[in-house]
Amino acid sequence: MNKTALLIVDMVRDFTDPQGLVYYPQNREILPTIKKVLDKCRESDCLIIFLQHCNRKNKPDHRIECMRPNCVEGTSGIEIDSLLSVDADKDYVIRKRRYSGFFGTDLDLVLREHGIENLVVTGTKTNCCIRATVTDAFNLDYNVFVLSDCVATDSAEVNQVHLRDIQKYLGKVIDSSMLFKELDSGEL
Repeated sequence: MNKTALLIVDMVRDFTDPQGLVYYPQNREILPTIKKVLDKCRESDCLIIFLQHCNRKNKPDHRIECMRPNCVEGTSGIEIDSLLSVDADKDYVIRKRRYSGFFGTDLDLVLREHGIENLVVTGTKTNCCIRATVTDAFNLDYNVFVLSDCVATDSAEVNQVHLRDIQKYLGKVIDSSMLFKELDSGEL
């Protein structure tokens, strides 16, 4: 059994589509590379998990009241970007309401049920959702690999600052070509 899972964090239309409510061009730019990683991880029999940010429609949530509305249930904004196909029979789509994919979800349970030790992390908002998810994964003793060419936020400088911190304190920062080598060699 493969002990590696690919986490695709919040690559939903509100973040990736030019018509999305919180669109950043950087998210659109990383999509083709994430697609290649997704295909390679499927070929390598990794567990695939899509984290899907989703705010409840017309329900109170004081954490989002001060933000621009986005990722509201029942809207196309929460749909996984169409470039990234979800295999309904094998993949997991886990909705989350906070930055971390672990907080208030069954992500840790799903990973443990599959014997996962290594998490490959891709997606959006390096400074928020990626960082929070990686921090919790580190605290739960997963081996974390963040793909530098598969994460983004709205500022290249902010993206790099958080990648440096992740590398220093929380896990490894590698690029997709290094991931492919590690998957091919059986190291992951």
